[in-house]
Amino acid sequence: MNVRKMPLSSLQRPERNVRMHTEKQLREFERSVTMFGQIRPIVVDENRVILAGNGLYETLLRMGREEADVLLMEGLTENQKKKLMLADNKIFGLGVDNLDSFDAFLVELKDDLDIPGFDEDLLRSMVAQAGEVTETLKEYGTLDESEIEDIKAAKKRKDLYMTEGMEENSEEPEAPAAGAAQQTVEPKEPVRQYVVCPNCGEKIWL
Repeated sequence: MNVRKMPLSSLQRPERNVRMHTEKQLREFERSVTMFGQIRPIVVDENRVILAGNGLYETLLRMGREEADVLLMEGLTENQKKKLMLADNKIFGLGVDNLDSFDAFLVELKDDLDIPGFDEDLLRSMVAQAGEVTETLKEYGTLDESEIEDIKAAKKRKDLYMTEGMEENSEEPEAPAAGAAQQTVEPKEPVRQYVVCPNCGEKIWL
């Protein structure tokens, strides 16, 4: 890849940007750059107009940086540039979080939960809830109703946090064409969750 150092002053904001960057996002961007450095380049065309990485560009300016790693893409048509800008902002949002891996990472990180993009207090609450469940099961082998409700509440808080912003990225369903047969979608039954007692192996449904 044609990545090189360029002065930020030589880069140009696009006339129209697909993504709007909130103050919260820029603050978290700054935390990430402070913690890890610039981990991906800003993408520009031959005129130094930014095609991807506008949020990073704004963050580096706020931090007083003078230059950045930049990927120069030359020879794109105007349509290709527009497609690149749209694709870069859309494709990332199509991924789905693996909550099992997410939970495992939190447990492995233990008390080191200062992670850009996340609320540290909420992450600590998630880990604490998981630890409390494990300890309770070891001691008693079962959970009472109040403890089960606490676990359910913690899970709801995590699910809400993990899906924050999905409505912003969601698309309205296309209206069916005139005369087209409408399909009936049966509602899916909710997936029940459970924990396993480490003493007797019994499933305790939440």
